[in-house]
Amino acid sequence: MAEKLKTTLFDAADYLDSEEAECIYLKALFEDEPFDADIFLKALNTIARARSMAKIAEATGLGRESLYKALQPGSKIRFETVQKVLNALGLKLSVEELQPKSSAAE
Repeated sequence: MAEKLKTTLFDAADYLDSEEAECIYLKALFEDEPFDADIFLKALNTIARARSMAKIAEATGLGRESLYKALQPGSKIRFETVQKVLNALGLKLSVEELQPKSSAAE
């Protein structure tokens, strides 16, 4: 009789073991077109869980449950809250000029 295959749920938080890995994880989201805010929120949630949601909540001044709700896809999170979370994670958003797309004729 064949042995049953045992599987576990994948959780990216288990693999985000450095600030560099977290930064790469977030940067990759911005490479996709169009940008998906729900995926961004899920990524912030994942990083916060990897670091300890309770510690991030304390650093942002939000309750842990409120932070979980704010970082769920579909939430109507305020930009101010995103900034607080990023700051607590030691990260920041930056803006760069878009590079003009080269035409096929060139």
